[in-house]
Amino acid sequence: MTGPKTGTDRAQPAAEGDRSTRTAVATMYRLTTGHRASVAVASVLTLAGSALGLAQPLVAKHTVDASGRGQTLWPLLLVLAVLFVTEAATGAVGRFVLERMGEGVVRGLRHSLVARLLRLEMREYDRHRSGDLISRVTADTTLLREVVSQALVDLVTGALVAVGAIVLMVWIDPLLLLLVALTVVGAAVVVASLLKGIRAASERMQTSVGAIAADLERALGALPMVRVHRAEEREAARIGERVEAAYGAGVRTAKLASVMSPAVELAVQGSFLIVLVIGGLRVNGQANTLGDLVAFLLYASYLVLPLSSVFRAVGLIQRGMGAYQRIEQALCLPAEPSPPAPRPTVRARTCQQARQTVSYEEPALALRDLSFGYDPDRPVLRGVTFTVPRRRQTALVGRSGAGKSTVFALIARFYEPDSGSLLFDGSPATALSRVACRERIAVVDQNTHVVHGTLWDNITYAAPGATESDVRRVVELAQLEGVVRSLPGGLRGMLGERGGTLSAGERQRVALARALLARPGLLLLDEPTSHLDTINETALTTVMTDIAQECAVLVIAHRLSTVQHADQIVVLDNGRVAACGRHEELLTSSPTYRELAAGQMLRPAAAPPSPVTTVRPHPHSPL
Repeated sequence: MTGPKTGTDRAQPAAEGDRSTRTAVATMYRLTTGHRASVAVASVLTLAGSALGLAQPLVAKHTVDASGRGQTLWPLLLVLAVLFVTEAATGAVGRFVLERMGEGVVRGLRHSLVARLLRLEMREYDRHRSGDLISRVTADTTLLREVVSQALVDLVTGALVAVGAIVLMVWIDPLLLLLVALTVVGAAVVVASLLKGIRAASERMQTSVGAIAADLERALGALPMVRVHRAEEREAARIGERVEAAYGAGVRTAKLASVMSPAVELAVQGSFLIVLVIGGLRVNGQANTLGDLVAFLLYASYLVLPLSSVFRAVGLIQRGMGAYQRIEQALCLPAEPSPPAPRPTVRARTCQQARQTVSYEEPALALRDLSFGYDPDRPVLRGVTFTVPRRRQTALVGRSGAGKSTVFALIARFYEPDSGSLLFDGSPATALSRVACRERIAVVDQNTHVVHGTLWDNITYAAPGATESDVRRVVELAQLEGVVRSLPGGLRGMLGERGGTLSAGERQRVALARALLARPGLLLLDEPTSHLDTINETALTTVMTDIAQECAVLVIAHRLSTVQHADQIVVLDNGRVAACGRHEELLTSSPTYRELAAGQMLRPAAAPPSPVTTVRPHPHSPL
C-alpha cells in the first residue's frame, strides 16, 4: 500500500530523542532518499570546483616566484584564468542541481503531508488546529528546502575542501597552520555551545508561526461573527500574542546566530593577521619565500570559507530539525487506511448497479445495540437499536445533545462504535471498507459545505463525471432553478469563498443537490430545513417524500413539522432510543415526543400534502 506510513510503522521523530548534530545530519540525509543521484552529482561538481579553487594558490605561488626570477608569466596567468572560469561554471551547475533536488524533496514532503492530513482519523482533527496543520505543509517544508538543498552538501564538501586546504598548508608551513588552527578551534567551541539553543529557539518559532496560522484561520472562518460583535481588536490582540511569541523566538535565534557569526569572523580575521605577521617575519628570515606566503594566505582564505560554510550548515541543520520534528509529528498522526487504487472516473453509482450487489430483503441500515463516547468515560450513545428501511423516510428526533449527530458520524464511519454493530444492506460495517460504506451514503450536513468554485463544481463534487441532464435533474429536485437563473454564468457561475454569494438556504439546497447526484442508497439529512422559510420548508418536505421513493432517507429534525409525515420516527433521549413509531402513535405513547410536539404546538398530522414536484426516475432505477 502506497502513501505515508502510519504512526505504528513509522519511526518516532528523531528530534525528540537525540539532539546531537550527528543525528540531525543523518535525519536530514534520509530526506534525500530518491534524490541521491542528484546529491552525488552536485557533490562531485562542488568538489571539482573546490579542487580547481585549491589549485589556484599553487599557480599563484609559481607566478610570484617566476616573476621574481624574471620568467615569462602569461602562460601561468592564462592557466589561472581558466581555473577561475571553470570553477565558477562548475559551481553554478552544481548549485542548480542542489536547488532542484531541494524542491523535489519539498514536493515529496508536501504530497505526503497533504495525503496524510486529508485522511487523519476524525479524532485528530478534534485535537489539532487546522491552521497549525496547514503551516506544516507550507512554512515548515519551506525551511527544510534550504537545509536539504544547501546545508548537507555544504557540510560535506566544506569539510573535504577544508581537509584539502589543511594538507596543502601543512606542506607549505606547519607552524603557521598550527597558529591558524588555534583560532579556528576557539570559534568551533563557541559555535558548538550555541547549537542546542538555536535548535530549541527554531522549534519555538515554527510552533508560534503555526499558531498564528491557526488563530488567523479561526478568525477569518467566522468573520461575520467577528464583525457583528466588534471583536476585530480582540482577535488582532489574540493573534498579536502569537506574533510576539514568534518574534521572541526569532530574536532568540538571531541573538544566538549573531554571537556565532562574530566568532567565525574573529577566527577569520585572527587567522589572516597571524599569517601576515608571522608569515612576513618568516619570509624576512628566509624560512619561506614570498610565493609561499601568498599561497598560504590564499589557502587560509580557502580554509576559512569552507569552515564558515560548515558552521553555517550545522546551525541551519539544527534549525531545520525544529521544522522536521513538526512535519514528522504530522506524518505520525493516526490516519484512515488508504483506499484502493482509484478507478477511472465514472458517473455516480446507479440504482441498477446497487441492485446487483445488494439484497433488498435487508434494510438499508441497521444499528444494533450501538454505544459510543468521544471520551470513554462519558458515553454519548447507549445501546441504540433501530433500522432504516429501503425507500422509506425515517426521522431521528430528540432534544439537543441526545446524540442524533453522533449517530450520523458513526454511519459515515468518521468514528468507530465502542460496542454494538452497524450494518449496511445487511453487511456488518466492520466487514466493509470505509470507502465501501461511504459509497452507499450521501450527507447533507447541518453546516453546509460549499467550496470555492462554480455552482457546477459544487453540485458535481460527489460525481465529477455527471452529465448535464443528471445535474439539471437534481437542480430541479433541490429547487435551485432560481439560483441558476440569478447567478451570473448560471451553473458555471462562481460562488465565492464558502459560498458567500448564496444565502444559507441556498447553500443548503446546493448541498442537497450534490447529495442527490450521487444516487445514494441512504441519504442522511441533518436539519435540512434549519435555514428555510415556511414556504420552502413545505416544498422541501414534499421533495423528501419523493426522494424516499428512490432511496432510504434518514433525517434529523428539530422542527417536527418537517418529519411528521415520515414513515418512521425514532426518538432519542439521553443517548437511548426512547420510542419508535409514526407521528400519531408517538403523540399517545411517548411522553418525550409528546413534550417535543407540545413545545411546537403540533397536533395529529393531516394527510400529507400533494407532491408539487414529480421525480423522474433514472432510466436504470428499479422503480
